[in-house]
Amino acid sequence: MPLAVYVLGLSVFALGTSEFMLSGLLQPVARDMGVSIPTAGLLISAFAIGMVVGAPVLAAATLRLPRRTTLMALLAVFGLGQIAGALAPSYGVLFASRVVSALACAGFWAVGAAVAVSLVPVNARATAMAVMVGGLSIANIAGVPAGAFLGQHAGWRAAFWAVAGLSALGLIGVVALVPRTEVPTGDDQPRLRTELRIYRDRQVWLALAATALSGGAVFCLFSYLGPLLTDVAGLDEGWVPTVLALFGVGALLGTVIGGRIADAHLFGTMFWGIVASTVVLSALALTAHSAVAAVSLALMLGFTAFFTAPALNARMFNLANAAPTLAGATNTSAFNIGNTVGPWLGGLVIDAGWGYPAVAWTGAALAGTGAVTTVGAMRLHRAAGASRVIASSPPAASYDPESQTSQRSTETR
Repeated sequence: MPLAVYVLGLSVFALGTSEFMLSGLLQPVARDMGVSIPTAGLLISAFAIGMVVGAPVLAAATLRLPRRTTLMALLAVFGLGQIAGALAPSYGVLFASRVVSALACAGFWAVGAAVAVSLVPVNARATAMAVMVGGLSIANIAGVPAGAFLGQHAGWRAAFWAVAGLSALGLIGVVALVPRTEVPTGDDQPRLRTELRIYRDRQVWLALAATALSGGAVFCLFSYLGPLLTDVAGLDEGWVPTVLALFGVGALLGTVIGGRIADAHLFGTMFWGIVASTVVLSALALTAHSAVAAVSLALMLGFTAFFTAPALNARMFNLANAAPTLAGATNTSAFNIGNTVGPWLGGLVIDAGWGYPAVAWTGAALAGTGAVTTVGAMRLHRAAGASRVIASSPPAASYDPESQTSQRSTETR
């Protein structure tokens, strides 16, 4: 695996820490800003909304720019967004800073994913994406719990300052180690109209639906995991960083194992991972009052959620090989649509007075729907074969993830 892929994964660590650390900071943020916990939870949705909008928009806007330069600029904007959040005098300013940071994060994900898959053979894409997703996993192991710890002992603003520092380190890494790229010209020049053809394929839409439902299922519950642990399971607030770290451990294990399996058994990894998340969320809804069960199931949820992530990403790149930048951007948007809708639905359930266990049931329903969607995608894949978009695009590789047969792409950009 090229060193540049690991640098991208390390950069994602900073992005992921900012994206998810509010799960452990909801209570101090709510107290400081004078808002309810569901309202504070909307800050998570704000970041996700920025990701939804920013990924395709920035991918299209930067399509003809050097990718390394684009990554550097986006990391710089992201760091400034963290500083604005740390200095935010009101909830509105904090909300706006989250959206701006998310726009930069989305662009980095879209371009970074395209760079990562361009550096490896087509039959190693899930592994490359596992490295990038692994940055999120490590963020959950170290970054998110550290943010919660800082929030409890130095104030939640300290966590934002820490992420600003991490983004600066990521910027240094990209400058030093990601290869320079020139703007493609002639036949190799990317064209937005050509890349937009991916949206003609039903398989693309099914893949996006599976990604959105899978993300929504997990983060519907994860966004309110801290309050569930303290208010329902009866744990002290000081335990929240530890449990978040356990979720991250599960996420890292799931990413590593899922990434290795997905290159050979793509649909199996997607389906059984989402089914496992459905089971774990249902079990958590039934046993949320038990501290031991809640902690154990948080670890298991991290594993099942991130077990599917490399496969979901690789599936999209396999379908839309001729449009790698928009493929990564669109899948990022789909994941964050789930991250937006999930916490929003969870907030509605809480505001309705149904309690935090009902949030887990809501997540289980979303995951179950994602499993059904995956079955539909698998049947369509077997009936129709490769994506029509790939078949009609000369630069693309033909790749069957189930049989591990592949042909290296002739694309050079």
